[in-house]
Amino acid sequence: MAALDTNVLVRWLTDDDATQSAVVVKLLATTANNDERLFVPVTVMLEIEWVLRSRYRFDKLSITAALDALLCVTELEFQTEPAVEQALWLFKQTGAPDFADCLHVALVSQAARGPLLTFDDRASRLEGAQLLNG
Repeated sequence: MAALDTNVLVRWLTDDDATQSAVVVKLLATTANNDERLFVPVTVMLEIEWVLRSRYRFDKLSITAALDALLCVTELEFQTEPAVEQALWLFKQTGAPDFADCLHVALVSQAARGPLLTFDDRASRLEGAQLLNG
């Protein structure tokens, strides 16, 4: 099973390069026709959020819509998909400013571990995280 890098999915989401975007559309169609799937590492999801926020200046609502759209693509198989879904839910529902912190908490939860100890006051407000005091 082939895996996708961040830039491939960002091209598809933003359609900012028509040629590359068309290549991704064709790849997804071929994958569907062959009844195959493409793997998306969890680190790619982190990087997609960062690229959309920092490079493309997407607001939180646009970022969550983009990540939701990816999760709905049946040709994609996500590493630790339940954790990615939980992180996205936390990111939407809690007002958390950082998707990465939500994903860290979700991965810890999915591993039946916790809490996530942090010096980050904002991250510590997430259920499953705890502020580490000295």
